[in-house]
Amino acid sequence: MTEIQRPGALYQQVAAAIREAILTGEFAPDSLLPSEAQLMARYGVSRPTVRNAIAALRAEGLIDVRHGKGSFVRSSGQPVLTVERRIGRTTEGKFVMPNGDIWQEAEEPSTYRTRTTKDTGRLLQLDEEEALFGCDRLLTDPSTGTRATHRTLIPFEIAEAVPLLGKEPCKPPAAIYWVLTQAGHKLSWTETVRARMPLPDERATLQLPDATPILHLARVTHGTDDRPLILEELRIGADRAELAYRITADKQSARRRQT
Repeated sequence: MTEIQRPGALYQQVAAAIREAILTGEFAPDSLLPSEAQLMARYGVSRPTVRNAIAALRAEGLIDVRHGKGSFVRSSGQPVLTVERRIGRTTEGKFVMPNGDIWQEAEEPSTYRTRTTKDTGRLLQLDEEEALFGCDRLLTDPSTGTRATHRTLIPFEIAEAVPLLGKEPCKPPAAIYWVLTQAGHKLSWTETVRARMPLPDERATLQLPDATPILHLARVTHGTDDRPLILEELRIGADRAELAYRITADKQSARRRQT
């Protein structure tokens, strides 16, 4: 039996002991933790103390509780899915998404009207409460079961200039890019990525374990004059996916020599 020393909350001391066993490899990644009764005997504490310790470790993301199976040490392995964030073009000039063929739509896309928030307005260089067309998709990767949500936001003024976008705002991104180029735009893109804890509905939709952050990607498509045209947002569990980017060097204008 491992002796627990006071002072301090007893459950925190038990959590610290279990955490140490995980970090030293005694409890290996993906392995089933000892039962509550075994942990009670090991540390000489009550069942509520063990349960509070497990809850604390769940909140830290070290333990994943699977209903009907028990508590498991969270895997420390590589994400199961690599999402490539580059954009390609065919010889005919149409756009190709590297991961476009792996995703399947889990349900029918949802089309709606909405307005800019502080965050989406900043990315689209619009004031708050500007009118937008929206399209939400729930995507799954059939080979790994990974879920992602994809949102497209199109300002009304862009849809008015390119009427097909207003009629069909739920076109796939590659098709939207093609429609914009046919309207005379030379496209470029900027993308930001941040990690954050999910909202309750995001956690349920993406089927995330406890204490799991999401990767939140925001991609803005710019037109010829660098004006933002549309905004795409992708959300995916950080435990399931990693992102891959192809980086090229931009051409710099020649500096004038002083005479």
